[in-house]
Amino acid sequence: MKPVYLMELVILAALWGASFLFMRVGAPEFGPIVLIALRTAIAAIFLIPLVIMAGKLKLIKENALLLFVVGVIGTAIPFSLFSFAVLYVSAGYASILNATAPIFTALVAWIWVSERLTLSAALGLLIGFCGVVLLVLDDKSVSAEMIWIPVMACLAATLCYGIMANFARHKLGHVHPLAIAGGSQLGAALSLAPFGWWLWPHTPPGQQAWLAVIILGIASTAIAFILYFRLIANVGVTKAMTVTFLIPFFGVIWGMLFLQEALTVFMLGGGLLILIGVGLSTDILNRWRKSKAV
Repeated sequence: MKPVYLMELVILAALWGASFLFMRVGAPEFGPIVLIALRTAIAAIFLIPLVIMAGKLKLIKENALLLFVVGVIGTAIPFSLFSFAVLYVSAGYASILNATAPIFTALVAWIWVSERLTLSAALGLLIGFCGVVLLVLDDKSVSAEMIWIPVMACLAATLCYGIMANFARHKLGHVHPLAIAGGSQLGAALSLAPFGWWLWPHTPPGQQAWLAVIILGIASTAIAFILYFRLIANVGVTKAMTVTFLIPFFGVIWGMLFLQEALTVFMLGGGLLILIGVGLSTDILNRWRKSKAV
């Protein structure tokens, strides 16, 4: 991988890792749903002009319903679930659970389209599940009575990511990635708009919360999507997927630096098991070596 693409990969991981920090700051004042309604609206406002300049608006119109479904399943619901979860768990904790997304993607592909599940992948699913169990045992991140609720919210979110990835691959494979990014964010924003209006907080959010949601929408959503699809175009899906291994690192680091969050032994051990599970379930290392050899 060329240095410029490696740098873009690291920047992407930093932006997506920071999204948990910004949600942690904004969710208590805006509320989970309103925060994500604003996040997706800001991202759509940023992305749609780029879609128009690239001459891809026609693709959004032609695939409006499919893009709306992707926006709801792949953005509106999972973003809202993570936004809810960070009310109870640390940004680093949530970012580690986010790393289970590729595991669910492989599992959904096996169940939905009967994609072959190798012994290595099955072992990866088991190891990843053990990592989640280890995180649940962490009574220092949140009270034992509450821990299952945010954990299940995070896992439901990553399951949505798995469903969306398979849906988009089979239904929108012919659509330009920029059109998918812009159209899905627009669809997510439209689906959340009524709830955002209804749940708008009575107490005006502070300046810090507004700054968090603006950066969240532009940097950690719109720009991050552009970088991600640029990486897919330049280095391929397999290498672009390695961002999964870096996001928890940045999620934990940002939380420690800016929110004084602690890194517990359970988070470290659980995160390591999840990442091993991701590597095995996606066979990403073997694919990376093969693509490099080619």
